[in-house]
Amino acid sequence: MTIETMENKINRQLSDEQARVRAEFPVLGAHSRGKPLAYLDNAATTQKPMAVIERMRQFDASEYATVRRGVYQLSERATAMAEDVRRKVALFIKASSPNEIIFTSGATMAINLVAGSWGRKFIGPGDEIILSQLEHHANIVPWQMLAEEKGAVIKVIPVDDAGELILEEYEKLFTSRTRLVAVTHVANSIGTINPVKRICGMARDAGAVTLVDGSQAAPHMAVDVGEIGCDFYLFSSHKMYGPSGLGILYGRMEVLKKTPPFLTGGDMIEQVTFEKTTFAPPPHRFEAGTPPITQIIGFGATIDFLNQVGMRFIESHEKQLLDYATRLIMNIKGVSILGAAREKAALISFVHPLAHPHDVATILDSEGIAVRAGHHCAQPTMDRFKVPATTRASFSFYNTFEEAERLAEGIQHVVELFGE
Repeated sequence: MTIETMENKINRQLSDEQARVRAEFPVLGAHSRGKPLAYLDNAATTQKPMAVIERMRQFDASEYATVRRGVYQLSERATAMAEDVRRKVALFIKASSPNEIIFTSGATMAINLVAGSWGRKFIGPGDEIILSQLEHHANIVPWQMLAEEKGAVIKVIPVDDAGELILEEYEKLFTSRTRLVAVTHVANSIGTINPVKRICGMARDAGAVTLVDGSQAAPHMAVDVGEIGCDFYLFSSHKMYGPSGLGILYGRMEVLKKTPPFLTGGDMIEQVTFEKTTFAPPPHRFEAGTPPITQIIGFGATIDFLNQVGMRFIESHEKQLLDYATRLIMNIKGVSILGAAREKAALISFVHPLAHPHDVATILDSEGIAVRAGHHCAQPTMDRFKVPATTRASFSFYNTFEEAERLAEGIQHVVELFGE
């Protein structure tokens, strides 16, 4: 069976569901540069369905009030709705308790929270922090700053030519001074799905605490923090069809209870006097000030939407898209794909020897195709593969096989302009 025939069959099987899903996203019917928009920058940020947009509009229009501060009905209702979202998130990632879910301003803030609270208390001179060569800068720089402040040491798990972490080398990094292992679940630059359950298990056996950056995983696959066995797990709302300005930090309660606050201020306290302040228990200990209330309510609608679509459907459709687009692009002479991990998310990072990634992205944009170009906030990964940057196409469950074909046709156009 040819690729075209196989994908036509898949298109028939998924057409009704695909049409229903795409209809929920108004922007997918838009045009760009006079062409139908093919939005393939989902690793940077995803689009929002109408259910989320409308839920936020409704809340702001008729239900808005600050939370945890008022005894009047509107505030009490807003508080109850926000706490219900906390419960939804806990169920979504299979946390043991809603009290293990902390609302932050984003994944970057979540990592900084752990570094600035848990890290500042438990990392000391000569202690070791293990990162991987596939990390986003947001999971490197906070640990570098902490290491400089504390006199700690950073070690790095190397990656092989396929884009997979070399676990044999990882095992050699552990010593009696290893305190933390912080790794990404899915590499935002090349799409590798890391074996985080095994990584966390090895760290736990060595007595180290673990943090997993799930920013590129939570939107695309079912996440079970208990099965993974991590101490911290985090992700961003805006990368999983929700509003921007909101992140989620899961922390295992045993670890959270030992962790001091990061930011201080209103509502994270238990008792304040000029002599001494005591702090609220988790999660409110880590939520100083007024939270992004509308975004939290909107994210509740996001969770409901994802549950309705089904993570199984999302994983299956995105895997088919990845396989199809990969085969199309691999057949284009002169184009190389970075990352050939056995387990990979629906993301293709590619280079052309003569065309700068920004030029490639500009040409694709002229065809109405939105992709990302640059180092993707992952310069150590780019250094590993000896490239300054790549062009990255990242798919979602609302993308189609026809859009994958348009991407391949656009790349072929680049080759014709620049040569092989």
